[in-house]
Amino acid sequence: VKIFAPNIEQRDVVNHLKGSPAEEKRNVLVESARLARGNIQDLAELKASEFDAVIFPGGFGVAKNLCSWAVDGKNCTVNEHVNSTLQAFHSAKKPIGLCCISPVLAAKVFPGCEVTVGQDKNVDGRFPDAETASAIAELGCKHVCKNVNESHVDKANKIVTTCAFMCKAPLHEIFDGIGTMVQEVLKLA
Repeated sequence: VKIFAPNIEQRDVVNHLKGSPAEEKRNVLVESARLARGNIQDLAELKASEFDAVIFPGGFGVAKNLCSWAVDGKNCTVNEHVNSTLQAFHSAKKPIGLCCISPVLAAKVFPGCEVTVGQDKNVDGRFPDAETASAIAELGCKHVCKNVNESHVDKANKIVTTCAFMCKAPLHEIFDGIGTMVQEVLKLA
């Protein structure tokens, strides 16, 4: 297992304690290195031939830094290294795992694929971003409704997705859904 991130400036920096933007600038690779405890490489160096699969975690940083979904929605652009990584694994018929908001990357890069970001309606207030499902459909992809503890497998494209924090749920349910996504990716590898 190796961890990669793009060597780019973050779109913006958020002070999560205050819930407001901060004035400082940060680099995505440097911030990711903090989380990975330094054991990380520039995404530009990733070679799909050296790996059996790729998994993109989610989080709002995906929608702001790996693509421009946070600002542009379905009209977003995908970072060139993220796009080429996805294309390389897809072309090699190697599995791609995506969770939380990151399934929008597949929806943008692979028209016609199947993904899930949870539900397409805000069921019991648990899916406040349910409109993402209709944006995925507008991109020509199929959104498959799944609960937070489940994942969806698009066997034709070898794409496995789960909604994770797109659902307001207890952490153990989110953990279970991510676990099923990882297990399904490994089965396809």
